[in-house]
Amino acid sequence: MRLTLYTDYSLRVLVYLATKPKEDLSNIKEIAEVYNISKNHLMKVTYELGKMNVIETIRGRNGGIRLAMLPEEINIGEIVRKTEEDFHLVECFDQENDQCIISPACGLKHVLNKALQAYLEVLDQYTLADVAKNQSALLSYFLSK
Repeated sequence: MRLTLYTDYSLRVLVYLATKPKEDLSNIKEIAEVYNISKNHLMKVTYELGKMNVIETIRGRNGGIRLAMLPEEINIGEIVRKTEEDFHLVECFDQENDQCIISPACGLKHVLNKALQAYLEVLDQYTLADVAKNQSALLSYFLSK
């Protein structure tokens, strides 16, 4: 299983924001510098996270972003489902574009589908609070940038 960069960046933004005090605002520039990733990518990510009501975006000179929910309320599985375009692990998962000649008889798609469901079930067991619980270590990495 592999996540897109979009999902990776979404999760990184959330982890970063989870290490900040609730009232503190962060900005795209600082997050991009910490992770050494594109500000343009992060603008798209934060826009979508805002539309999902996971982060709060405040416009203006003193604006920024922060979590709109408690980290305990943000489910990792839900974020992954909302940020991934699809879960087409193999061609036959995409019924509209499936050209594989063995699809009707192949048992592999059932095995892979079962693996995908197990993968998502594990992600559903964790919240942002779980993955960002080592705040002091995370902060030390963020501050070293």
